[in-house]
Amino acid sequence: MAYNSPTVAVAVVILNWNGRRWLEQFLPSVLQNSPEAEVVVADNASSDDSVAFLREHFPQVRLLPLAENYGFCEGYNQALRQVEATYYVLLNSDVEVTPGWLSPLVDLLEQNPQIAACQPKIKSFHHRTHFEYAGAAGGFLDAYGFPFCRGRLFDTLEEDRGQYDDVRPVFWATGACLFIRAQAFWEAGGLEPKFFAHMEEIDLCWRLQNLGYQIYYQGHSTVYHVGGGTLPKANPQKTYLNFRNGAALLYRNLAEEEVNKVLNARLVLDGVAAAQYFLKGEWKEVKAIYRAHRHFFADKPFWQQKRKEGPVKKRTSQLTGWSPQSVVWQYFVKGKKEFSALDVPDGTALPA
Repeated sequence: MAYNSPTVAVAVVILNWNGRRWLEQFLPSVLQNSPEAEVVVADNASSDDSVAFLREHFPQVRLLPLAENYGFCEGYNQALRQVEATYYVLLNSDVEVTPGWLSPLVDLLEQNPQIAACQPKIKSFHHRTHFEYAGAAGGFLDAYGFPFCRGRLFDTLEEDRGQYDDVRPVFWATGACLFIRAQAFWEAGGLEPKFFAHMEEIDLCWRLQNLGYQIYYQGHSTVYHVGGGTLPKANPQKTYLNFRNGAALLYRNLAEEEVNKVLNARLVLDGVAAAQYFLKGEWKEVKAIYRAHRHFFADKPFWQQKRKEGPVKKRTSQLTGWSPQSVVWQYFVKGKKEFSALDVPDGTALPA
């Protein structure tokens, strides 16, 4: 079914919080390059003039003012309940889209009903020859739950040399530009509000895989992402969310025979990270990791209930895009800085 079919309804939904400058800079590209889609901006109770700005300058955009700042996860859940579409595109406000960006994403999911979600190629807005941190060319998960991407290992970003101009299954698709079936989104339960922000898309994609769906990277579509538009990269709150949510991600989704072993190893590695921050005198980061672990254990009954609500599967036999090795060891000890240097089980790529 072609993208221009009237039966295919696409809604590009941008969640905004005090991001008037990003809307002013990037919303025109979304409107210009997404003529067949409905463009929606959901505002997370911004205290700047975002809402007034949108009403004055972009009356063609559907505006959904939310009553409070629900965070990324529940903010999107609240907004998407008010949007009727075949496909949602969860798009960060600091993303520049390109002509024709939507068609390859729509076509991919139209051709394969088992694909629940996908992402385009994510490149850096400020360094346009290179991939961007949040998603790059598709997301993976290592043996201890550390996320990494084709095109990005930790802080090392690869130059785009055409090495990822393909279409292939991955473990997770980035929340910076997440293209997803509306039916599958709600079947999986939407985004987990407890995460608030960070790693929530990995949790969602993991749950989708547990339901039997696939997650894909579509390298024939490209967008450019600024990154750090809401929380800067070096921020104790971001550290807290990443470490807390990283532990919760594993505890919620791992099969019973895996969960304790993997989670305990991950918590030890988190302790190593805290020790490194301590030696550098970065006390706020140390405190953030301690607080993250404390809150994870306090919330354990909540995550136990979540485990009971959804199916879990062993990664080794049934999930795509996981690595049996430690990317931390490969990167920091063995010096492997590019995805191609890793021994990652390959999914079945489609013809380029």
